[in-house]
Amino acid sequence: MTDVMEQNGVPGESGTAPNGTGAEGSTSPGADTPGTGTAEPGAAARIAEIRVRIDEIDRTIVELWQERAALSREVGATRMASGGTRLVLSREQEILERFRVALGADGTQLALLLLRAGRGPL
Repeated sequence: MTDVMEQNGVPGESGTAPNGTGAEGSTSPGADTPGTGTAEPGAAARIAEIRVRIDEIDRTIVELWQERAALSREVGATRMASGGTRLVLSREQEILERFRVALGADGTQLALLLLRAGRGPL
Protein backbone atom coordinates (compact mmCIF):
# COMPACT_ATOMS: atom_id res chain seq x y z
CA MET A 1 0.00 0.00 0.00
CA THR A 2 1.27 3.50 -0.75
CA ASP A 3 1.44 6.39 1.66
CA VAL A 4 -1.04 9.18 1.04
CA MET A 5 0.10 12.74 1.66
CA GLU A 6 -2.47 15.17 2.94
CA GLN A 7 -2.53 18.61 1.34
CA ASN A 8 -0.52 20.00 4.26
CA GLY A 9 2.30 17.51 3.54
CA VAL A 10 1.49 15.24 6.48
CA PRO A 11 1.03 11.55 5.66
CA GLY A 12 -2.60 10.45 5.90
CA GLU A 13 -3.47 8.14 8.76
CA SER A 14 -3.86 4.47 7.97
CA GLY A 15 -7.28 3.15 8.83
CA THR A 16 -8.99 6.24 7.55
CA ALA A 17 -12.32 5.35 6.01
CA PRO A 18 -13.38 6.78 2.64
CA ASN A 19 -15.81 9.16 4.34
CA GLY A 20 -12.95 10.93 6.12
CA THR A 21 -13.62 9.46 9.58
CA GLY A 22 -11.45 7.06 11.51
CA ALA A 23 -11.69 3.33 10.91
CA GLU A 24 -14.42 3.11 13.55
CA GLY A 25 -16.22 6.21 12.27
CA SER A 26 -15.44 8.25 15.39
CA THR A 27 -13.26 11.29 15.90
CA SER A 28 -11.55 12.85 18.88
CA PRO A 29 -13.06 16.15 20.07
CA GLY A 30 -10.84 19.09 19.16
CA ALA A 31 -8.62 17.00 16.90
CA ASP A 32 -8.55 17.19 13.14
CA THR A 33 -11.11 14.86 11.63
CA PRO A 34 -8.88 12.32 9.85
CA GLY A 35 -8.73 12.96 6.15
CA THR A 36 -10.53 16.32 6.25
CA GLY A 37 -7.72 18.62 7.37
CA THR A 38 -9.98 20.50 9.77
CA ALA A 39 -11.08 20.23 13.38
CA GLU A 40 -14.21 22.32 12.79
CA PRO A 41 -17.13 19.84 12.94
CA GLY A 42 -19.35 21.67 10.46
CA ALA A 43 -16.60 21.91 7.86
CA ALA A 44 -15.59 18.28 8.43
CA ALA A 45 -19.20 17.16 7.97
CA ARG A 46 -19.55 19.16 4.75
CA ILE A 47 -16.28 17.73 3.43
CA ALA A 48 -17.56 14.23 4.19
CA GLU A 49 -20.83 14.98 2.32
CA ILE A 50 -18.96 16.33 -0.69
CA ARG A 51 -16.66 13.32 -0.74
CA VAL A 52 -19.64 10.96 -0.91
CA ARG A 53 -20.68 12.67 -4.15
CA ILE A 54 -17.09 12.67 -5.44
CA ASP A 55 -16.94 8.91 -4.84
CA GLU A 56 -20.21 8.46 -6.75
CA ILE A 57 -18.83 10.49 -9.66
CA ASP A 58 -15.61 8.46 -9.63
CA ARG A 59 -17.56 5.20 -9.83
CA THR A 60 -19.56 6.57 -12.76
CA ILE A 61 -16.39 7.73 -14.53
CA VAL A 62 -14.84 4.27 -14.16
CA GLU A 63 -18.01 2.58 -15.47
CA LEU A 64 -18.22 4.95 -18.44
CA TRP A 65 -14.49 4.57 -19.13
CA GLN A 66 -14.89 0.79 -19.29
CA GLU A 67 -17.99 1.03 -21.48
CA ARG A 68 -16.29 3.48 -23.84
CA ALA A 69 -13.20 1.30 -24.15
CA ALA A 70 -15.31 -1.78 -24.95
CA LEU A 71 -17.30 0.12 -27.59
CA SER A 72 -14.14 1.51 -29.13
CA ARG A 73 -12.62 -1.99 -29.31
CA GLU A 74 -15.81 -3.20 -30.99
CA VAL A 75 -15.61 -0.41 -33.57
CA GLY A 76 -11.98 -1.31 -34.31
CA ALA A 77 -12.72 -5.01 -34.60
CA THR A 78 -15.70 -4.37 -36.88
CA ARG A 79 -13.65 -2.02 -39.04
CA MET A 80 -10.76 -4.48 -39.38
CA ALA A 81 -13.08 -7.45 -40.01
CA SER A 82 -14.55 -5.57 -42.94
CA GLY A 83 -11.12 -4.86 -44.41
CA GLY A 84 -10.68 -1.41 -42.93
CA THR A 85 -7.76 0.11 -41.09
CA ARG A 86 -6.89 -0.44 -37.43
CA LEU A 87 -7.64 3.20 -36.62
CA VAL A 88 -8.91 6.34 -38.29
CA LEU A 89 -6.57 9.22 -37.58
CA SER A 90 -9.13 11.89 -38.50
CA ARG A 91 -11.54 10.47 -35.89
CA GLU A 92 -8.82 10.50 -33.23
CA GLN A 93 -7.96 14.10 -34.10
CA GLU A 94 -11.64 15.04 -33.79
CA ILE A 95 -11.78 13.50 -30.30
CA LEU A 96 -8.53 15.15 -29.23
CA GLU A 97 -9.80 18.54 -30.40
CA ARG A 98 -13.17 18.13 -28.66
CA PHE A 99 -11.48 17.39 -25.34
CA ARG A 100 -8.89 20.17 -25.82
CA VAL A 101 -11.59 22.77 -26.46
CA ALA A 102 -13.66 21.62 -23.48
CA LEU A 103 -10.84 21.05 -20.96
CA GLY A 104 -7.65 22.64 -22.24
CA ALA A 105 -4.30 20.86 -22.21
CA ASP A 106 -5.47 18.40 -19.58
CA GLY A 107 -8.35 17.49 -21.89
CA THR A 108 -5.89 16.50 -24.58
CA GLN A 109 -4.10 14.22 -22.12
CA LEU A 110 -7.39 12.71 -20.99
CA ALA A 111 -8.43 12.09 -24.60
CA LEU A 112 -5.11 10.37 -25.33
CA LEU A 113 -5.69 8.04 -22.38
CA LEU A 114 -9.25 7.30 -23.52
CA LEU A 115 -8.08 6.56 -27.05
CA ARG A 116 -5.34 4.24 -25.82
CA ALA A 117 -7.80 2.42 -23.53
CA GLY A 118 -9.98 1.64 -26.54
CA ARG A 119 -7.41 0.78 -29.19
CA GLY A 120 -4.25 -0.02 -27.23
CA PRO A 121 -0.89 1.70 -27.65
CA LEU A 122 0.21 2.73 -31.12
